[in-house]
Amino acid sequence: MTGGQAIATAPVPAEAGSGRDAILRAARRAFTQRPYAEVTIRKIAADAGVSPSLVVKHFGRKEELFNTVADFGPAAAELFDAPLDALGRHMVVTLVTHRRALKSDPLLRVVFSLGNQDERSLLRDRFHEQVTDALTARLPGHDRALRAELLAGHLLGLGATLGLHREGAGARATPERIADLYAPALQKLITG
Repeated sequence: MTGGQAIATAPVPAEAGSGRDAILRAARRAFTQRPYAEVTIRKIAADAGVSPSLVVKHFGRKEELFNTVADFGPAAAELFDAPLDALGRHMVVTLVTHRRALKSDPLLRVVFSLGNQDERSLLRDRFHEQVTDALTARLPGHDRALRAELLAGHLLGLGATLGLHREGAGARATPERIADLYAPALQKLITG
């Protein structure tokens, strides 16, 4: 695949739109906005519109649900699953497609944990390990860690912008058109 080829839109995970997906969205909100001790399975279930027993069935205890929320590995694997010469475009198309299909951003939850010192710091640690370090390992050339941090910032910025302007021009543009405009900056950071 070359940098000029279009990337097919990312597949929608099987749990899209299911109770499991609603639980994950509610848990992401809860764990990033409140201290761990204040989060309850009952409140997550209510926010997700499901029973507490369904939360336990899918995720077990609160600790296991938190660990699922703090895992950026699957999202990073999907975002970075392209050859280097097409990676910028792939990341943009995948991020936008994922946001639209699941009505959530695969990375943005880390931003809400930035000022907190409790268990939410695990979100930052996992993000650094599973996203930034994974990008650093893939990049060629000099300043790899710096370029990886800047790439992560671009991805978070794109997610924040799409969330902020939910009814804006970005909501009407195709993922491919957004990639046409946004991916060249990412690709420049990828290739150095």
